Amino acid sequence: MSKKIIALIVLGMFVMALGLAGCGSEKSAAPEKKVIRVGSETAFAPFEFQDEKTKEYTGFDMDLIRAIGKQMGYEVEIVSMGFDGLIPALEAGNIDVIASGMTITEERAKKVNFSNPYYKSGLTIVVKSDNNTIKSFKDLEGKNIAVQIGTTGAREASKVKNAKVREFNNPPEAFMELKAGGVDAVINDKPVNDYFIAQSGSKDAKVVGEPLTSEDYGLATSKKNAELGEKINKALDELKKNGEYEKIYVKWFGVKPAN
Repeated sequence: MSKKIIALIVLGMFVMALGLAGCGSEKSAAPEKKVIRVGSETAFAPFEFQDEKTKEYTGFDMDLIRAIGKQMGYEVEIVSMGFDGLIPALEAGNIDVIASGMTITEERAKKVNFSNPYYKSGLTIVVKSDNNTIKSFKDLEGKNIAVQIGTTGAREASKVKNAKVREFNNPPEAFMELKAGGVDAVINDKPVNDYFIAQSGSKDAKVVGEPLTSEDYGLATSKKNAELGEKINKALDELKKNGEYEKIYVKWFGVKPAN
């Protein structure tokens, strides 16, 4: 075989190799999936909690943020962490969004951007079923109160005269302490308290008095990422228009949203 033929064969093999390499690069050049990292304190049923069977994070907030992500063309990755660590994690860029039953307050709004309100809540008091002495916020004076750390419930409890306030990482821990007799009452968000009562069959505890406050929940994004906040508001509006928001609301609360 002549040197010329050998050279042509080598050249042909080189061209084929380049062609195959090109095909491989086309496959690897597929667009990466867009992901938003959502921070949540996942022990706040019925808004966010871990399903005992599937181990998946579920709840009203979880369904809503996944629907918002889908509307925006994003995949949602849930990052579970303590409630008091959510805003610091957002500021540090470790998460992109907070979806955790977070009340919109002026103090928090200095650190984060809130979406349009997506749920109206308020604080209520839970006591043991045989407690007939605590019937209102005023009756909490001098009592032992359990709250979740970093919440508006903790803030309101701190205003009660001569009360001893004990902070817990999540609502289940606070309710367990109430059941054990370590505290006289729990102050937390109304839907969370109602869900606890429903799950316990009203055997261990009851809600007393009128809601202490009227609060709006919002999804929080970084001050540095105004664009993401705008996209979330747009997606939330679209879900309310197409009926998906109402479907999720009815699934978790059994009634249609007020507005």
